[in-house]
Amino acid sequence: MRRTLLALTVLLFLLVAGFAVYRATQPPQVAIATPTRGPAVEAVYATGVVEPGLEIRIAPRAGGHLVELLVDEGAEVRKGQLLARLEDTDLDAAAAELAAHAAYARSQYERNVKLRASALVSADALEKSRTDLDAADAALRRAREQLGYMRLVAPSAGQITRRDGEVGEYIAVNQVIFHMAGPAPLRITADVDEEDLPRVQPGLPVLIRTDAFPDRVFDGRVEQITPRGDSVARSYRVRIALEGDPPLHIGMTTETNIVLAQRDDALLVPSSAVVDGAVWTIDGGRAARLPVETGVVGTLQTEIRSGLAGDEQLIVAPPADIAPGDRFRTAD
Repeated sequence: MRRTLLALTVLLFLLVAGFAVYRATQPPQVAIATPTRGPAVEAVYATGVVEPGLEIRIAPRAGGHLVELLVDEGAEVRKGQLLARLEDTDLDAAAAELAAHAAYARSQYERNVKLRASALVSADALEKSRTDLDAADAALRRAREQLGYMRLVAPSAGQITRRDGEVGEYIAVNQVIFHMAGPAPLRITADVDEEDLPRVQPGLPVLIRTDAFPDRVFDGRVEQITPRGDSVARSYRVRIALEGDPPLHIGMTTETNIVLAQRDDALLVPSSAVVDGAVWTIDGGRAARLPVETGVVGTLQTEIRSGLAGDEQLIVAPPADIAPGDRFRTAD
């Protein structure tokens, strides 16, 4: 019994050792791929934000407590519509008092005009009453202007996209209460790296994606490139006009690809197969290096302009120490 167990143990050891020797003498295994045909798109990538084509910020020209809010976010408003009102009791009373003074000054002036015609008052008295009337009218106009500052009205037709402030809150001068989108269509503002900017021109098509609609691609077109860039971010803002009527909303973030060129029948290989301007092929179990000219380089695929016939077996991820003539096994 012991001899049988010993024999089995020795046999198992020999089998394991033999398999190890066999594996050690076998060439390493590599994954291969064959070039394919498909579209190659050369594009400049940039992130962007959906914005109104015309955005208006509405803020008071005088400070005060907010006493009335007449519209909220999402409201469609017309030009001249009252949106909100700040506390104006004191200004209203002051305007009413000045209106009374102006009315009195006008009556005095008109009375003196009649008396002067009869030579019952001097020219100086008439001129003084005229001056008093002008001063009273000017004071009334200033008071009414100040009163108007406490009323916020829509400067044009549009939609309220954001409201800040609550009734009772003190609103400082020029503190924005309403953000309003004007009648212009939505657009996308994208930040393009300054290195890519020379290749971007107005009129180029743009492919747009957003996480809100992961299965859809929207079309756009470069409309404008801002003349001044951000020296810190090293980027320039590019305005993109949307085509059609996509269901995008103001504030959505987007991924934009500005299409510089597109070839529909390009020769494509895995990007990991291209190393230092060349690919490695398997021919008869041995590696061969083929220099290639690349076109569009993507994360997953790279366009090959020249150097391949299209039926080669390419090593997908060549080992770092690969050399011409090295033997390899291909994965099943």
